[in-house]
Amino acid sequence: MIRAYLDTEFTVLNSYIYKLISLALVVPSGPEFYVELTDAWEECDCSDFVKEIVIPQLDLKVHGRDTVQARMRLLDFVRGLGPVEIICDAPTWDWPLLLWLAGPEGLPGNVKAGRISSDLEFSYDGAEPPHHALEDARLLADILERRDYP
Repeated sequence: MIRAYLDTEFTVLNSYIYKLISLALVVPSGPEFYVELTDAWEECDCSDFVKEIVIPQLDLKVHGRDTVQARMRLLDFVRGLGPVEIICDAPTWDWPLLLWLAGPEGLPGNVKAGRISSDLEFSYDGAEPPHHALEDARLLADILERRDYP
């Protein structure tokens, strides 16, 4: 089973009202999926942090898709991976957004939710992650794969 690392960017740190801005899945030494949503959020939904740090990093002309297009691309991507374990460092935030984007049918049967062991300590080498879903997913993959994460 392969591993894919998940990261998202979203509007505000409130799980009752947050909205997905961007989502990435990174398979180490393999394919990557990245999308920025064009119709699921507005700037007025965003915290000041998101307005200052996240939004300036977006390139909606290149990566922007509406929710229906993003959902189709996501489902095609994960189906194409075969058996896959999806791992993220913030499952309370990221996993519900992945499920939301997957839509009412949910994730394909080849997907398993992975976990980072609670006794595993890792850091971003003292640096703040870039708060860009694709870059953060790449960073998480690199850190955990270097540690031969089980």
